[in-house]
Amino acid sequence: MGVDSTPAPSPSPSRAGRNLPAAIAVGVGLGALILGSLFWQKVLFTVLVLAVVLVAVDEMIKALRTGGAVIPRIPLFAGTTAMLAAAYFGGPMALLVALAITVLATIFWRMPGGSVGFVRDASAGVFLIGYVPLLAGFAILLVQPEADGPERVVTFFLVVVASDVGGYAAGVLFGKHPMAPTISPKKSWEGFTGSTLACIGAGIAGVVWLLDGHWWVGVIIGAVAVCTATVGDLGESMIKRDLGIKDMSNLLPGHGGVMDRLDSLLATAPAVWLLLHLLVK
Repeated sequence: MGVDSTPAPSPSPSRAGRNLPAAIAVGVGLGALILGSLFWQKVLFTVLVLAVVLVAVDEMIKALRTGGAVIPRIPLFAGTTAMLAAAYFGGPMALLVALAITVLATIFWRMPGGSVGFVRDASAGVFLIGYVPLLAGFAILLVQPEADGPERVVTFFLVVVASDVGGYAAGVLFGKHPMAPTISPKKSWEGFTGSTLACIGAGIAGVVWLLDGHWWVGVIIGAVAVCTATVGDLGESMIKRDLGIKDMSNLLPGHGGVMDRLDSLLATAPAVWLLLHLLVK
């Protein structure tokens, strides 16, 4: 009897284009790592965020190079480290000062390369600084309060994860009407509705149970978060379409690159920080 040499079929992606088992395993693992560091030592959470953001910055540098922009790593890595450390130890004003220094350092570092392409490269560098480390700094600001910093971070992650999971489930089950077909063909209005309901539910749960706040604050946070998370997702999709790439990398099975997971988180962090700062004491 001959041996069947037909290769075993590889795991097929789901209707939404993901390897779902791998995506769930990676998501659960990352969640456990985040929660462990967050409730053990807040500084370890900051170090973990810094490590993840540095990988995301490197992915963005490589991606932008495919579009012709040359961005130096040294000032971006040093500036990212300084911005997140400033946010943790000094708060919003320190983050702003570190941002200004990082922008100036990135522009100065490019000057010896000559005038050809200077505006393109400097603009891409400043864009990257504002897009990744600055927005990530607000996630660090969330953990600052001594009384409930970890709980604020958990609430932030809850609404973003709820947006992703709710949108995925509703999109797979009911998605028929494309939301932004020229940017992200798989996104549907039905999926956005699922994201909205899940996001508001997670916002209420986080604010009431974790932060001892009013339920209506959770509604506001959920409603705002679903919008920022969607904009963050679509914005990164637009970047990838412009650069002609599918994923920022293949580092995370079932997810793509680190930036493919951070897009919604980065866009949502400033909004959740501000709303919690203003509405939950």
